[in-house]
Amino acid sequence: MSERAAPGGGPLADAAAALIDRRGVVIGWSRAAETLLERPAARVLGRSVLRLTAGPPPVGGGGVPSYDGTVDLVDGSGRTVPVCYRAVPLEGTGQTLVLAVAAERVSETDRAEALSRALLAQDRIGLVFRDRDLEVVRTNLGRGTFPGPPLPAGTRLSDVMSPPDAASTEADLRRVLKTGESFAAHEHRVRAAQPPYGDWALSVSAVRTEDPQGRPTGVAVLLTDATEHWHARRRAELRHRAAAGIGGTLDIGHTAQEIADALVPDFADLAWVDLADAVLTGDEPPKTFGGGDLHLRRTAVRSAKGPWPAELVQPGEVIPPLPDVPLVRSLQEGRTIVVDRAALLRGAGDSPHIGRAAPDGGHSFAVAPLFARGLVLGVVAVWRTDQAEPFDDEDAAVLTQVAAHSALGVDNARRYTREHRAAVTLQRRLLPQASTSTRVMRTAGLYEPAAGGAEIGGDWFDAIELPSLRTALVVGDVVGHGLHATATMGRLRTAVQTLADLELSPDELLTHLDGLVARLAGEAGPAQRDMVGATCLVAVHDPVTARCTMAAAGHPPPLMALPGGVVQPVGVRPGPPLGVGGLPFETTTVDMPAGSVLALYTDGLLQRYGADAGRFADDLAERLGRCRQSGDDLPSLAQALMKVSGGRPYRDDAALLLAFPSVLEEDAVASWEFPADPAAVASAREAATGKLADWGLDGNSFVTELVVSELVTNAVRYAGGPVGLRLIRDDVLFCEVTDPSNTQPRMRRARTTDEGGRGLFLIAQLSRRWGSRYGPSGKTIWVEQELSA
Repeated sequence: MSERAAPGGGPLADAAAALIDRRGVVIGWSRAAETLLERPAARVLGRSVLRLTAGPPPVGGGGVPSYDGTVDLVDGSGRTVPVCYRAVPLEGTGQTLVLAVAAERVSETDRAEALSRALLAQDRIGLVFRDRDLEVVRTNLGRGTFPGPPLPAGTRLSDVMSPPDAASTEADLRRVLKTGESFAAHEHRVRAAQPPYGDWALSVSAVRTEDPQGRPTGVAVLLTDATEHWHARRRAELRHRAAAGIGGTLDIGHTAQEIADALVPDFADLAWVDLADAVLTGDEPPKTFGGGDLHLRRTAVRSAKGPWPAELVQPGEVIPPLPDVPLVRSLQEGRTIVVDRAALLRGAGDSPHIGRAAPDGGHSFAVAPLFARGLVLGVVAVWRTDQAEPFDDEDAAVLTQVAAHSALGVDNARRYTREHRAAVTLQRRLLPQASTSTRVMRTAGLYEPAAGGAEIGGDWFDAIELPSLRTALVVGDVVGHGLHATATMGRLRTAVQTLADLELSPDELLTHLDGLVARLAGEAGPAQRDMVGATCLVAVHDPVTARCTMAAAGHPPPLMALPGGVVQPVGVRPGPPLGVGGLPFETTTVDMPAGSVLALYTDGLLQRYGADAGRFADDLAERLGRCRQSGDDLPSLAQALMKVSGGRPYRDDAALLLAFPSVLEEDAVASWEFPADPAAVASAREAATGKLADWGLDGNSFVTELVVSELVTNAVRYAGGPVGLRLIRDDVLFCEVTDPSNTQPRMRRARTTDEGGRGLFLIAQLSRRWGSRYGPSGKTIWVEQELSA
């Protein structure tokens, strides 16, 4: 556009302009300078200004270089060209603007006018004079050769620039006008507020202009085009942001969202990530070529403005079938596509779903495949709606690089998902069923793997039904994570079940388990030897006595919720972790009345409560109260206790086992004690058959009488007294004989000529099962029978 003053001829109308940095290197060269010295900009820029002079530069007083005067320059043909010049330092930038014309055309009287005309005549460096109201007075930006919006004389910044850009730039200029402090090389983004729309970056320097009396008259603004540099920096920042921010987790959905977030709003206005359904479950996507149903799903989206547009495919939806067109085939071959809206609509052919891929106002579209190890995992697509500039080849290259890096992150997350799923499946297959129920005990167990990229662990729980209606409750935690921890857990759980079948007391069971862990550590390699270990807690509940005996090996104490609502930790005596060896384990026996709830857990659950057992106890009491009021079952309570992290990922897996005992019928147990006298055998038979008659179990009298006779006779003959007899009636009938001997009974097959040795054989044939267990003194032989019809 033209200046407000009409152009004139004058001797300096075609003055040359050069911009020189603090090193004396030429960084700006006008067309008038090219004409004056017959030197194109390419041969001058980046070189010392001294190479243009025919002699030493002129100096003023004290040997300081002069800021105006005459000097001899050398043109492109080697001829000397005398010129008159003036150097204008740009404060704060270290740069100097030099204006020059041929000496024969200049007189002292018109130098001042020549300087301003020279500044406005060149078009490599933008110059705008604004008055105190920041309206344009004179400018050289009217020829259409300088980037940026049109700038007519008399306009303000808000007339030609978008409101945010205008407000930022105007604040800087008013500060210069008020304080007189100039600024230099401030980068400002300029977006046109009216057609022709565009988006530029300008390097802005500003100084205050004054009249001869030193009063402010306005602001002089120097502009250079920094758009290419700005675009290059934005692309570099996007690459860095993508490299640093994508793939930081092993969650597929989170990684996809990181891709969309990295691209919006700086690179695009809309972005989405579509992944193959197989990838989301950890499997490899099928190799496809051409259109059809590619089994893609919208996994992540990001919009620069507000919610995701309703006309587009929504997050979680399946992508409609794609047409078999060159654009789709190019993507499947690993190429990035950049098209405008019209080209996309033409390229999609007659696909009825293309409208769900083109947002309102979208004018430029780019899409790149997520290509890893020869497989197309999905695509990442971007649209520009508000950003005026379309995607170009440089943008396509950036999107290709971002997609390549992102594909590695998605593939890593996919492979982790597959391995984690396999480990979790193995872990769950090794665990017992989540809930068990007998007439005297209901249990609910729950295992929750760690989240946030942590591997599967070795936590486990178990509820083992023992003879005489007793139940063994077990919870443990293997050191470490991964498949080796899961395999160790499986071995320990098998050992616990075997030892529990031997009816060992909890302390004895842990002692045997401690030896097993020590052997496993010895079998491991030197690097893994210190990583083999576990903690464990074993509790045995006896419904006849309503008591629970437990022992711990480095494990957190359980919590007991009494029927009245009080919840407190059980004071179990802690023992060393399994594998340490050399230290004993001690048992603790507590009353556990019917209606109580015993909670056994691993430290992974306690960590979700901030390692605060008191908070866990309060939560258990509160939820148990609500559970009882609402009639919810134990599995619901277990689920509620496990979900306490507030959606935050937890770094350790956790196991929880809840046990709820029931009361036996008041007349379900009968017990007697007899001396070590052969006559006591008949008394024992008589007492047993009489009780069976009271219970209406006459059909069990014959077998019970034989069992009592054989076992009491053996106790009187070989063990001494006193001899205890106990009958327990439930859905089966238990007959127990206790004596002071520690000798283990053995069943053998008697020969034809043997007079004895057939008693235990007969018992085994007539009963459902039998066995023995040791007590603090002596042993108990038990026999289990089916109830007679």
